[in-house]
Amino acid sequence: MERFWLVLAIFAFFLLCVWGMYVGWRRKARSQSVQVPPFPAIPSDAGDVLLESTGVYLATTFAGEWQNRIVTRGAGLRTGAVWRLHDGGVAVERGGAPDFWIPREAVTGIRRDTKIAGKVMGTDALLVITWRLGDAGLDTGFRGDDLDDYPQWIEQLKIKGGAQ
Repeated sequence: MERFWLVLAIFAFFLLCVWGMYVGWRRKARSQSVQVPPFPAIPSDAGDVLLESTGVYLATTFAGEWQNRIVTRGAGLRTGAVWRLHDGGVAVERGGAPDFWIPREAVTGIRRDTKIAGKVMGTDALLVITWRLGDAGLDTGFRGDDLDDYPQWIEQLKIKGGAQ
């Protein structure tokens, strides 16, 4: 009978931990919904696709704070994704999570990186776009299936977007 109570106590502790994480995630989302405006929707007239890459959308964080994940409005969900570059910006199409648009004029930088919230790689295997949304500076990270696409992304967004 002692074993039953021990197992029950461990299970109850586990449930308490899961509940605490859920409450913390919701609280963080609520506080960030004031700091970060809604992400722009992909325009219906985005134009021709200049460049396309498939891979995994990793996270969006506050610019320069690689561990401070944005969780509001579904931005904290890691999903399979397709990134499409258009003349006006980048369409981030995510499976099972809201899609969003990064306007080209909002892009302030693009780089290869080794880390973003929840993912650390030994090489520069991540593509990170730094952009402005309202008053918030954001970093959006992507792990492409084909890393050879990254130089094209960097070149396209630097030339036309003026990103550094």
